[in-house]
Amino acid sequence: MLKPEVPAAVQRLNVLLTEVDEDNAREPSALPGWSRAHLLAHIGNFGDAMTRQVTEALEGRQVDMYDGGPPARNAAIESDAAKPVDELTGHITEALGNLVAAWERVDDWSRPIRHRNGKLADTVLNAWREVDIHAADLDLSYTTDDWSQDFCMHLLAFLRPRVPEGNRLVLQAPGVRWAHGDGDKLTIEGKLTDLTAWMAGRQPRGPLTGDLPELQPWP
Repeated sequence: MLKPEVPAAVQRLNVLLTEVDEDNAREPSALPGWSRAHLLAHIGNFGDAMTRQVTEALEGRQVDMYDGGPPARNAAIESDAAKPVDELTGHITEALGNLVAAWERVDDWSRPIRHRNGKLADTVLNAWREVDIHAADLDLSYTTDDWSQDFCMHLLAFLRPRVPEGNRLVLQAPGVRWAHGDGDKLTIEGKLTDLTAWMAGRQPRGPLTGDLPELQPWP
């Protein structure tokens, strides 16, 4: 089903986009190697691709996330990043608006999609991650400190495959304890948002205590 947190995240991103202009769009984002314009291009293209996953599934068809696979996806991001900011932000608003509208037409959330061999319900969670993570990556007024506890717990569950093999990773935050894996115990302490940012490969905004292991690749 369509979690209300997801349209809310889309609306929050639309407001955040008003902080982007032609000058700061060309500056580095918090995602190494990407400018804010690269992120904007990716978010808009993601919205189009995910909308297609939904609309094709509603017709009983399964299609690739991006025609041409990762190379075509990356080439499109590089090319689109040079577009004017108004075009990039307008694309995001339209693409994510189309995605929310497509979700409203879903009659069976168990319909299969090709992306990650999932189902339509997964598109909602995928978009939640993409929108809220990259909103923070834009390095504007919204940061990982603003991630909700519900979002952090969802993201940590998704990122369980990153726990190093042979270890039981324990993340201890005020009022929250999260653990996964078997083997040698590793305990990291800090704010929940900082622990989640670290698990997501982002720079925590506050201190973490404990020996930080090298994480497995993004799932």
